Amino acid sequence: MSIFTGSAPALCTPFTPAGSFNYTTYEKLINFQIKNGTDALVTCGSTGEGATLSHDEQLEVVGAAITIARKAGERYGRKVPVIAGAGGNDTAKCISLGRKLISLGVDMLMYVTPYYNLPSQRGLIAHYTQLAAALDAPIMVYNVPVRTAVNMNAKTLAELAKLPNVVAVKEASSNISQIAEIIQLCEDKLDVYAGNDDQILPILALGGKGVVSTVANIAPCAVHELVTAFMAGDISRSRRLQLDLIPLIRALFSDVNPIPVKTALNMLGFDMGLCRLPLTDADDTTIALLRREMTTYGIL
Repeated sequence: MSIFTGSAPALCTPFTPAGSFNYTTYEKLINFQIKNGTDALVTCGSTGEGATLSHDEQLEVVGAAITIARKAGERYGRKVPVIAGAGGNDTAKCISLGRKLISLGVDMLMYVTPYYNLPSQRGLIAHYTQLAAALDAPIMVYNVPVRTAVNMNAKTLAELAKLPNVVAVKEASSNISQIAEIIQLCEDKLDVYAGNDDQILPILALGGKGVVSTVANIAPCAVHELVTAFMAGDISRSRRLQLDLIPLIRALFSDVNPIPVKTALNMLGFDMGLCRLPLTDADDTTIALLRREMTTYGIL
């Protein structure tokens, strides 16, 4: 059974002016998400600046997400799973962090392909096999070669899908042919989620289960409804929702993610603070573009 079907925002992590985690804003953001139909939450991924968080901070952020999601889920009468980014480029450290996150009660661990080391496909299989053997939790593979310089091919994923707790992939390769091959080879052994907001509908059409989304940070209802409409057979509405989001998605990726989306959330009244260095704040051009597209879309 899938951990979720639908939309899971890759949540931004809010910081105070002093640079520490801002629990108050995170609570506001998660409540906003769940109120607007979000189906699951992804914490400490790329959009959540997981690479700049210490392990202690990751535990703090994920623990907060679990606590807030449970309370909000009770309020709205549904469980909202929490998926924690736990990736890195050292297998032993990934296992250590994963065990600590499991102890908090996380529903799934998300592991990006190791970056900088440039592992081969054989190395990727060894890495995820070690993770799966050591961790008593469902695992989502995160394939995003534009950030890691490593692409996990379809045959490698098919091999990993034989492991009982490797159950999902966030596919952000942008390669629709590869994604089709993954779904064809893995069939019902692996849930495939879009990792790029402009490809949600095509991946659903191939058999995907939903999306781990950046744009859902600021338009949660639309992304949830895009998937829900498709699953209900209303392809026309799903198509319209996907196409209407395209200008907004382009604006959110006009600079390095999460600079624009964090800026957009600040515009919407969430006290997100700034990104951590080496990411900087948005320039005037990005701010003007975001303001225009958010106004046109009707959320500002």
